[in-house]
Amino acid sequence: MPSNSLGQTQTRKAEHLRICLDEDVQFSQTTNGLERYRFIHCCLPEINRDEINLKTEFLGKQLSYPLLISSMTGGTEFAGTINRRLAEVAQHYNIAMGVGSQRVALEKPQVAPTFAVRSLAPDILLLANLGAVQLNYKYGLDECRRVVDLLQADALILHLNPLQECIQPRGDTNFRGLLDKVEELCSKLPIPVIAKEVGNGISAAMAKKLMNAGISAIDVAGAGGTSWAKVESERAENSLQRRLGMTFADWGLPTAECIRSIRALAPEIPLIASGGLRHGLDIAKAIALGANLAGLALPFLQAAAESEAALYELVEVLIAEMTTVLFCTGTADLEEFKRLEVLQCVKEG
Repeated sequence: MPSNSLGQTQTRKAEHLRICLDEDVQFSQTTNGLERYRFIHCCLPEINRDEINLKTEFLGKQLSYPLLISSMTGGTEFAGTINRRLAEVAQHYNIAMGVGSQRVALEKPQVAPTFAVRSLAPDILLLANLGAVQLNYKYGLDECRRVVDLLQADALILHLNPLQECIQPRGDTNFRGLLDKVEELCSKLPIPVIAKEVGNGISAAMAKKLMNAGISAIDVAGAGGTSWAKVESERAENSLQRRLGMTFADWGLPTAECIRSIRALAPEIPLIASGGLRHGLDIAKAIALGANLAGLALPFLQAAAESEAALYELVEVLIAEMTTVLFCTGTADLEEFKRLEVLQCVKEG
C-alpha cells in the first residue's frame, strides 16, 4: 500500500480519538432504548449483598464480571498508552477487552506494539479486530491470522460499518458478496468470529444470516451512543461528506431493540450488548434483556485518557452499580437474574 495511504490510516486513528474525546458526537435524537425499561424493586431481598456473584462465561472463558471494554483504538503512541492502561485494568478485574481495527498494524508493522497487550493481560478474553469489508479489498485468511497472532487473541471481531464507510473520506464501500467471504473465513479460522456493528445496530434478520454463515457471537453495537456518522462529519473534506454525516447522525437501530429481537430469534447465540451504555444500570438492563456481556467504549476511553486511577475508579463504580441492581431485585447471581422477571417495559416503542 502507498506510504501516503498508511499515513492517512494512522492520521484517521488519531483524529477519531481526538473527536470522540473533544467533540459532541453522540446521538442526539435516537436513544439506546433502555430508558423504556424499569427494574421491579424488591423491598426485602433476603440475600447478603456481599455474597452477590457477577461471574459469567463467554466463548469458553470465565469472567469475573459481564463486562467488555469495547474495541476502540490502536496505531498511534497515544492509542498505545490507552490500550496498555485498558489491558492492565482488564487483567486486574478479569473482564474482556477488544482492540480497535488492526488494519493499520498490517499496513504499518512498526505500530503493532500499540495493540500487543497480551503480556499485560495474560488471562483475559482478548478480541482481535478487522473490518469485514477488507475481505473485499485483498484481505483474507492470512491477514486475519496475523492480527489474531499479533494479539494472541481468543476470538476475532469482524466489524460491519457500511454507514461510516459511506461518509468517511475514501471509504471502502464495496460490500458485494461479502457474506460468502465471511462464511469462508469462519470455516477456516480456528477461533470464534464475532460480528460487530459500530453503532448502528444489527437486526434479527441480519443476525440470522450471520449465524448461518458461521458467526459464533454477535455484538449488536446499537444506536444511542457515539454516532460515527457525526465523527466522520467532523473529519469531512468537503460539504457533501459533512452534509451526509449530519443527515445520518441518528441513523440506526436502538441497542435494546437489537438485543430483544436477536435473543427472541436465537436463544443460545452468545450476545454482546453495546451502543450507548454508560453505567451499571444500563449494563444490568442489557443483561436482563438477554445479552451475555455488556460493552462500553466512551466511558473507558475518557477514563483511560485521564489516568490509570480514573480507570480503576470507573470499574469499581460499574461493579457497585451492577451489584446494587441484583441486590434490589433480590437476585444472588447472574443466572438467577436472567431467569427471573426482574424488568418491566414502562414505555412501548
